[in-house]
Amino acid sequence: MSTTTTAPAAPPDYPDKIDAAVLKVAGVVVLGAIMSILDITVVNVALRTFQNVFAVDGRPLDYSAVAWTVTGYTLALATVIPLSGWAADRFGTKRLYMMAILLFTLGSALCATATGIHMLVAFRVIQGLGGGMLMPLGMTIMTRAAGPKRMGRLMAVLGVPMLLGPIFGPILGGYLIDAFSWHFIFLINVPIGILALVYAWRVLPRDRPHPSESLDWRGLLMMSPGLALFLYGISSIPEQGGVGHPKVLIPGIVGLALIASFVVYSFRPAHPLLDFRLFRNRNLTVSVITMFIFAASFFGGLLLVPQFLQQVQGETPLSAGWLIAPQGLGAVLTMPIAGALVDRFPVGRIVPFGLLLITGGMFTLTQLQADSSHWGFLIPVLFVMGLGMGATMMPIMTSALKTLTHHEVARGTTLLNITQQIASSVGVAIFSVLLTNAFKDRPLVGQGGQYLQTVQTQGPEAARSALARLPLVGQFLAEQGGNAQAAAGALAARVADLAAQAYAHTFWFAAGFVTLTLVAAAFLPRKHEEAHLLDDADADEVAPPVLMH
Repeated sequence: MSTTTTAPAAPPDYPDKIDAAVLKVAGVVVLGAIMSILDITVVNVALRTFQNVFAVDGRPLDYSAVAWTVTGYTLALATVIPLSGWAADRFGTKRLYMMAILLFTLGSALCATATGIHMLVAFRVIQGLGGGMLMPLGMTIMTRAAGPKRMGRLMAVLGVPMLLGPIFGPILGGYLIDAFSWHFIFLINVPIGILALVYAWRVLPRDRPHPSESLDWRGLLMMSPGLALFLYGISSIPEQGGVGHPKVLIPGIVGLALIASFVVYSFRPAHPLLDFRLFRNRNLTVSVITMFIFAASFFGGLLLVPQFLQQVQGETPLSAGWLIAPQGLGAVLTMPIAGALVDRFPVGRIVPFGLLLITGGMFTLTQLQADSSHWGFLIPVLFVMGLGMGATMMPIMTSALKTLTHHEVARGTTLLNITQQIASSVGVAIFSVLLTNAFKDRPLVGQGGQYLQTVQTQGPEAARSALARLPLVGQFLAEQGGNAQAAAGALAARVADLAAQAYAHTFWFAAGFVTLTLVAAAFLPRKHEEAHLLDDADADEVAPPVLMH
């Protein structure tokens, strides 16, 4: 009697070319990512508006106060991201992705109803809880749909929202603020969210959840509160003016203690909330370090550009948006090229060229002046930095993910995304406090700006009565001959020069930080390495996606 054995089905080969089915899945991911990323860049040009709209007793809010609309959002993102790996395995990526879109859309609608800065920050947190899962889930969906041979090109597709965000986000935000009101920068997400929900329901493949792993509750109780407390302490530095305030020290230290406890504990359970065992993969470790330094310096530093344009050069939100757009245009040119090159060449031979462009651009920004030309200075610099960003960010992510096995992808994308969000929050906090302290070192900026606004809104007589509490302004006006109204122009010019010096001073630190990225990038792989995405995959898990109707 003979017996026949059936060999286990081998995972199917992925085609080299990107087919229509994968592109439709990519469209769902891109649409969700556009909402999350676009909202960040839209809000960037609105910070100056928030300072004035939510002014207290006619005095504009400090930059550190309105910056919480950015840091509160990224704090929520970073807090919820650790759950995405487990939740994707437990509920399936399609269901969880649709839930994240729904929560993000609801948070956007609530933001439009805010009547004060604290309410707006609270609603931004709700928005971030949904947005926090969109990018890691999207990267997981894309990675599994693409297969190892097409990851570079598909990651370049996922980079489309990173292109559209810097290009259209500031322009769209400025237009909505100037033509309508700030409320519409959030309301615009509602129809996009509804469209994304319908699209995801029709296009994403049916879920195949594997709920065998139980939730690491102990890890959750240490990691998420620890991360939230640590980022809260870091983000409070600008408001308190240093690290010595209890509002900074207490949550910061407690948060660090919880995070350290979690790191030690996470090597014990079989399925921890964040799998630090993945750091045994050298490519992932180097990529995470490079991503952290890059995101902190690049995103934290460039957040200052729209502020400079509006505060120092008097641009409207819309014109500031147009002036920032060349950064995204530069990335449009290099990101698809870098995505194709990553599939053929080691990432360590691609990323350093992009980082050199960014480093050169950041050092050039240290020469900012109040009358710096847009076409002769700022636009070319931002365009060159955009070229560098397009050749840097997605290749780093691709390098980290392509050597992970199929069942490590969700955990790996979680680590990458939480690294990026923590780095962005830290970068925004660091450069906010550096800029705030630079203004404090030039007190005429604050006093002169307050005086000039009073002149504009209430007239010279009201401004003259305020001189008693603005001694530096009074001294400056006396040096100009005592004619307050005639000296207003000279005061405005002096305030603009001092404010420009503060921004240039802050960009020196940004340039120094981004230079460190070059050191980390030197350890990225410089030889071709095989992808391991299919190493532990079953045929039914990695089959090319089937469109569901």
